[in-house]
Amino acid sequence: MRIGLAYDLKQSICPGQDSPDDAFEEYDSPETVEAIAAVIEAQGHLAIRLGGGREFLTNILSENVDMVFNIAEGRGNYRSREAQVPSVLEMLNIPYSGADPQCLAICLDKHLTKKLVATAGVHTPTWRLITNTQQLKETYWDDFPFPVFVKPAYEGSSKGILQGCRSESAPQMAETVQGLLERYRQPVIVEEFIDGDEITVGVVGNSPPKVVGIMRVLPRESEGHFVYSLKVKREWEYLIDYECPAKLGADVLNSITDSSMKAFEVLGCRDVSRIDFRLSPEGTPYFLEINPLPGLSPKTSDLPIMASKVGWTYDTLVSSILNAAMERYPQCVRG
Repeated sequence: MRIGLAYDLKQSICPGQDSPDDAFEEYDSPETVEAIAAVIEAQGHLAIRLGGGREFLTNILSENVDMVFNIAEGRGNYRSREAQVPSVLEMLNIPYSGADPQCLAICLDKHLTKKLVATAGVHTPTWRLITNTQQLKETYWDDFPFPVFVKPAYEGSSKGILQGCRSESAPQMAETVQGLLERYRQPVIVEEFIDGDEITVGVVGNSPPKVVGIMRVLPRESEGHFVYSLKVKREWEYLIDYECPAKLGADVLNSITDSSMKAFEVLGCRDVSRIDFRLSPEGTPYFLEINPLPGLSPKTSDLPIMASKVGWTYDTLVSSILNAAMERYPQCVRG
């Protein structure tokens, strides 16, 4: 089969003068693209590099691909940007891996995602959505549980997540919110800070999906309240240890698995997702967010790191995602 690769490279776009320094943190490196292409070709297919943005549009119309392996994050600052490539592929009736446009658009919107997972019985921290400065000034905070955590509402890859995003008081929170509103030009989530372990869960497959692993993120220095910030992710080899399988009680692990499956199902995820929780001191997992388009860098992304710790090779991980997607398309299975 001719399998296209849709992706956005960090170096393919020049940031604007007023862009934050993490503007393209979600985008991939050539090394990640080549690693995925190598797995595809090891499976006996031909990998066709399609790129992203306008380059993708040109290539998808000129290359006769049978299917697309999609890791493209989309262009612009839109909350539906991750849905751009799948929307084009559906219009052209081309099979592809991963979530559909509706799922991707929902899951990048943290406010809407939290509403939906809460209806499925999944615990999530108390939160409010702040859309502008006027609303921030008019919002009453005396009944809101502090400390809180503040983050952009439509971002991934820890964009906008800094140690200072944790706020002890309403004035401190308001200053942080105002800064994020100006820097990221989108609404901001203010949520109750759950002071416990950071947990991330990898899910692969369909009917039924399978939990690849439950990974606990452990800071090497325990001073203060740990925040899994962008700085930590960039320097993870020096600042944290990944514990997978997570050394937690059976009841806690079952609760995390149950919450992960409920979130995966209610949001309509497919083939692969990574789900983030904070674990309360009582052992209750609180849903933070889900990434139905998780990073696949062999060296730095949480999902490949997690998979390697439970005995999966990188080839096994990528081929499992690809095979899960192919099984949804009879014409691909026949091919």
